[in-house]
Amino acid sequence: MAFAIGIALNLGFVAVEAFYGWRINSLALLADAGHNLSDVAGLVLAWGGALAGKLRPDARHTYGWQRASILAAFFNALLLLVAMGALAWEAVGRLGTPEATQGWTIMAVAGVGIVVNTATALLFMRGAHGDLNIRGAFLHMAADALVSLGVVVGGALVLWQGWLWIDPVMSLAIAVVIVVGTWDLFKQSLHLLFDGVPDRVDLPAVRQVLLALPGVTEVHDLHVWAMGTSRTALTAHLVLADAAVDTGTVLAKAEHELHEHFDIAHVTLQLEPPSHAAHCALRGEHGCGFEPA
Repeated sequence: MAFAIGIALNLGFVAVEAFYGWRINSLALLADAGHNLSDVAGLVLAWGGALAGKLRPDARHTYGWQRASILAAFFNALLLLVAMGALAWEAVGRLGTPEATQGWTIMAVAGVGIVVNTATALLFMRGAHGDLNIRGAFLHMAADALVSLGVVVGGALVLWQGWLWIDPVMSLAIAVVIVVGTWDLFKQSLHLLFDGVPDRVDLPAVRQVLLALPGVTEVHDLHVWAMGTSRTALTAHLVLADAAVDTGTVLAKAEHELHEHFDIAHVTLQLEPPSHAAHCALRGEHGCGFEPA
């Protein structure tokens, strides 16, 4: 429901902003309208990713479609970066030949943008902490509210000082703000696409927790990756001290500790007696898992 409301609000605002930007020849309004349109596309992507991530696993996709949320976050960030590059190019071209705009109209339209973008951002605030996909939607809307505030300030300066160059300069400032805010999302989503360890997981600490389990003497072939933007998986081989170790206790404690300290719920562990561990096909294999230096 939050996505549907956010998309409807922003589509309506894009139409209003684009119309008045064209009517008064304001690059700042047209640029912000284009940016908000890309945010609508981003919200659609994020919504699609969230829906796909809820599809049940089957025989062909045993993890389901959870990675769709990572793809949505990545393309969301990429879309914004491309849009801001085009905006910056146009703004630089206009710096040499600034054109007159209507300050009061700019301020009024951008003021509506502050309300719309703030309301949309609030819809995603609750889920922004634990889900990169939702965080992307929240950051875009929160940044848009700040950008609209900047456009209001620009309109006021046009009225006060008559500075025609403020419109392309404000457009460049908008581009910089959005690129800075989006770059981290782009890097994180790209990192997760290549099975990188999520930022919230301290891998050496995970190893120490596993080594501290009763009866465990060694950990190897340790992998941690994101199944989606809100779920993390782990696999590891645990070498047991001897055959007398209670494997049920080891597994139960491992699952509890990993969930409690690292929010890792999807855990797969292979328990190995020393005789097997010495000849494990994966042990020491290059690239098969994290090994401490």
